[in-house]
Amino acid sequence: MNQDNKGLTYALTAYLIWGSFALFFHLLRHIPSAEVLAHRIIWSFVLVAVILSLKSNWHAVLRALRDRSLLLRLIASSLLIAINWLVYIWAVSQGRIIDSSLGYFINPLVSVLLATMFLKESLSRAQLIAVVLALVGVIYQVLVSGSLPWIALVLAFSFGTYGLIRKQTAVDTVTGLMVETLVLLPLALGYWLWLLGTDTNHFDAAANGLLLIAAGIMTAVPLLAFAAAAKHLSLTVLGFMIYIAPSLQFLSGVFILGDELSTQRLISFCFIWLALIIFSVDTIRRVRKQT
Repeated sequence: MNQDNKGLTYALTAYLIWGSFALFFHLLRHIPSAEVLAHRIIWSFVLVAVILSLKSNWHAVLRALRDRSLLLRLIASSLLIAINWLVYIWAVSQGRIIDSSLGYFINPLVSVLLATMFLKESLSRAQLIAVVLALVGVIYQVLVSGSLPWIALVLAFSFGTYGLIRKQTAVDTVTGLMVETLVLLPLALGYWLWLLGTDTNHFDAAANGLLLIAAGIMTAVPLLAFAAAAKHLSLTVLGFMIYIAPSLQFLSGVFILGDELSTQRLISFCFIWLALIIFSVDTIRRVRKQT
């Protein structure tokens, strides 16, 4: 298998798993979202710890823990990713799959906006048009529905800010995920112990236990696959493939899980999709100029 094919295999693995999240977490909708989050953290930690042990790479984790500046950034990123995970789990449990997919559709545009604000990167005219169109789509939804699409916005901005912090953090994916789960682990374990003590734990049933363990595995595996894909594929290819996951989540919500797609919501999505088309075409044009 050549390097490009290997990269595509890794990338598809990552995006297909992320795309199946709506279906997977729908199976856990009967379990409180905070409990699912706790197990997602615990079992992600276990899997990454096994990988680090097999690679004999714990020294990188220790080095990160000793670096105060690096550790503070990873603490911030761990809190942001925990918020992102919790809101997504809750949204799926409430049947708000379309709203959650919207968050990941607008995430690339939010990332560009954050880079402009905090990294002083300049927006091209096409990028500015794309951001404005996405904003129009959100405003339209607010005006029509009378409520802010807070699920989509929290998911987009929490993950966008997470990416911004990690971009400025000199640490590899495995080490970073280990430190992040390690930071969250005391809270997750403490909550699980409290559930055990109050006899409100859902891990006792075999099916529940396997699903909760799988939640951790499905968290870590796509991140590791994506990191591997990034070594073999250009950022342009990865950038286009990022739409696979929210598209699959959107389709799962509409055609399998029964989330209602009203005309008003579809119009809002059309603004977002038009923004992404403009953004993508501009990305291709800029890359071609550089080659």
